[in-house]
Amino acid sequence: MAATSETPAAPSRRKTGRHRGEGQWAAGHFTPLNGNEQFKKDDDGLNVRTRIETVYSKAGFDAIDPNDLRGRMRWWGLYTQRKPGIDGGKTAVLAPEELDDRYFMLRVRIDGGRLTTRQLRVIGEVSEEFARGTADITDRQNIQYHWIRIEDVPEIWRRLEAVGLSTTEACGDTPRVILGSPVAGIAEDEIVDGTWAVEEIQRRIVGNPAFSNLPRKFKSAVSGSPLLDVAHEINDVAFVGVRHPEHGPGFDVWVGGGLSTNPRIGVRLGAWVPLEDVPDVYEGIVSIFRDYGYRRLRNRARLKFLVADWGAEKFRTVLEQEYLLRRLADGPPPEQPLARWRDHVGVHRQKDGLHYVGFAPRVGRIDGPTLTKIAALAEEHGSGRVRTTAEQKMIVLDVPADRTDSLVAGLEALDLRVSPSPFRRGTMACTGIEFCKLAIVETKARGSALIDELERRLPEFDEPLTININGCPNACARIQVADIGLKGQLVLDDEGRQVEGFQVHLGGALGLEAGFGRKVRGLKVTSAELPDYVERVLRRYLEQRTDGERFAAWTARASEEELS
Repeated sequence: MAATSETPAAPSRRKTGRHRGEGQWAAGHFTPLNGNEQFKKDDDGLNVRTRIETVYSKAGFDAIDPNDLRGRMRWWGLYTQRKPGIDGGKTAVLAPEELDDRYFMLRVRIDGGRLTTRQLRVIGEVSEEFARGTADITDRQNIQYHWIRIEDVPEIWRRLEAVGLSTTEACGDTPRVILGSPVAGIAEDEIVDGTWAVEEIQRRIVGNPAFSNLPRKFKSAVSGSPLLDVAHEINDVAFVGVRHPEHGPGFDVWVGGGLSTNPRIGVRLGAWVPLEDVPDVYEGIVSIFRDYGYRRLRNRARLKFLVADWGAEKFRTVLEQEYLLRRLADGPPPEQPLARWRDHVGVHRQKDGLHYVGFAPRVGRIDGPTLTKIAALAEEHGSGRVRTTAEQKMIVLDVPADRTDSLVAGLEALDLRVSPSPFRRGTMACTGIEFCKLAIVETKARGSALIDELERRLPEFDEPLTININGCPNACARIQVADIGLKGQLVLDDEGRQVEGFQVHLGGALGLEAGFGRKVRGLKVTSAELPDYVERVLRRYLEQRTDGERFAAWTARASEEELS
């Protein structure tokens, strides 16, 4: 594997100061060096809401200013979606206006994955009335609608905000949704409950003009679960629950993680932070990104590039000396999680004696009517609290022991598996070409069909396994850190025709042995061949594995021929 939490990828040799300081504000370089930086300087993305409400929703799609349409509207969770009928071969050659449909994706941010059944019901109702039933669960705990008309956006906001939900900074060069453990405050094995920190960060940062113009997106996570359940290794900043030998429960701080076309595993700062200091440290880190982040080139504007150039020691020094004005305590790393799944699927006892029930939709795909039925089941069997997870799953909280069987039966009747196969449980997919303008291939339907085929062909397979399917190289579905990562691209079939297919990554992982999957030279499969390929490689694993050997470990020692 490429990099681990202790051995990060080799830092770039590029110097921070080249090309007018890479557009770093802290070096006094405020002149915009690209179109994105210019439109952000011209007008804060937060201000576009007024135009949406007073102009665009009344005058219609054609009235939208291009810098608002493909720029500032993201600050309120809105992306134009892909026009139907455009194949993957056109993705990289058509202009944005040729790819744009007249409808939008709208992302509802759900910080910490925390929802009430009242909120979930409203999400479902909005889906049915305004989004043609769409309501996908993302791997960042959000809900995404499609087919949204600009004329309907103010009413959607009114309904969501009436129950405490928001789309503020769900997209754009902003602090995105804060991932949190979906079982925060209830899990028996929890090290520390990070809920207060998530709420306080949200109160201070989200919608605050001081942080609404970052170099690029900023992804963050807070979890006190020993299962390491928020993919902390690939966030810009993450706070991970640990027990300090002297100070007790708190958080280990990680920075600089991210995937896309230049993946990096985050690095530890070696600092221990108590719960009450997490918002201050978060604010310091996001401020470093704002002030020192690279703004010259969009493809180098993520925090991971600054961390790679500086290293953890310098980053911590700048944080302490320039922003916090105090030293942080040194602290231990997190311990290796005991469980091999960290999605909370199944029936589990809470620390108060009640139970939570986690279940798996198909590749995060769900719909509005199903969400309202889940809300009804949660109200009937629990206290009215539900959660989304960072693995495209959902959880119902606070279920009495004598009600779990009834709840499980109700969920299973909706095709929401509480005891799913490893293939249903471990397969994730991004939005794909159906709606995404960056995608090259179809993903959601492909992933669902793959689950069915593998369950039929390998019914006895019972090892934890992740299969992540992405429609393009941008890794929204975390292809580099999956057991089997599938990066969508156009490939040639046996007859020399260009068809949808995937480049294969094998043996990636998250956890304390985090690293990126192995790319076998020339290994690409067509979408039609995908079930045959996955079956073949899994059968070889079953035949050749040693006792207790995980799939990722086997792929690291297997020959290229065995992996083909």
